[in-house]
Amino acid sequence: MSGNQPRCSSTQVPVADTLATAYNAAPMAKQKKHPTGTIAQNKKARHDYFIEHRFEAGLVLAGWEVKSLRAGKAQLVDSYVLLKDGEAWLLGSHIAPLTTASTHVIADPTRTRKLLLNQRELEKLFSAVQQKGYACVCLSIYWSKHLIKCEIALGKGKKEYDKRHTERERDSDRELQRAVRNKGKED
Repeated sequence: MSGNQPRCSSTQVPVADTLATAYNAAPMAKQKKHPTGTIAQNKKARHDYFIEHRFEAGLVLAGWEVKSLRAGKAQLVDSYVLLKDGEAWLLGSHIAPLTTASTHVIADPTRTRKLLLNQRELEKLFSAVQQKGYACVCLSIYWSKHLIKCEIALGKGKKEYDKRHTERERDSDRELQRAVRNKGKED
């Protein structure tokens, strides 16, 4: 070694002053372990039915469906629950397949999906649906920790005048809230 070259230890620059690489970068922020919130809602069901009893059911899903639900690609507009042979099935829900996730699987976006309920809840649903006027509908799909759950409900169908009455009440409540909010601003 020649004597005119500087030693490495005297010319080293602290890590904070250099460009960050994969080896000396600061640790990334922790990601959330479980996604939260509602994936899809069936607003039409709330408009068409008086909701009386709600149930939380698990969903039997394929892997590509879970990835699509993480991306928010679900619709429940015309979905309903069919009770058959002691089991509950979700019909009419649409989960759009992702092009990147379902390349090797033939994906059926509107397939019938099984709902997971305990026997007592199934018996309540069967007895109520057999009565006149009750329907079992899906209200929403949401995350519960790391699981995907489906909120189903028993509802009685609304007549047309009931729907108009609900809209009138909602409009009057909105006007009242607007008047209360703007009361102090008019002075």
